[in-house]
Amino acid sequence: MARITYILHDGTERVVEAEPGMTVMEAAVKNSVPGIAAECGGACACATCHVYVDEAWREATGSPEQMEEDMLDFAFDVRSESRLSCQIKVTDALDGLVVRIPEKQI
Repeated sequence: MARITYILHDGTERVVEAEPGMTVMEAAVKNSVPGIAAECGGACACATCHVYVDEAWREATGSPEQMEEDMLDFAFDVRSESRLSCQIKVTDALDGLVVRIPEKQI
């Protein structure tokens, strides 16, 4: 299991347990984390699961593929640390991952 911390725009933290193989989006939806709408169900066909990956975790989560970058064009306030949480697979190595949810999604 990996613990993931979701930080809402107001600083509220939600810590959830995620099983390896899930995505960061699936863990958020399963645990009713506000701001992760996941309207496409994880098909990388929307940007409603947009998160900012904490600097310390950017290398571990990797870089977005081209399809993800294209979908990020539809997100608000995209930054260098922006990712779609449906594209980040949970592994034991991501235990402690911290992501922030953009204000526009809350």
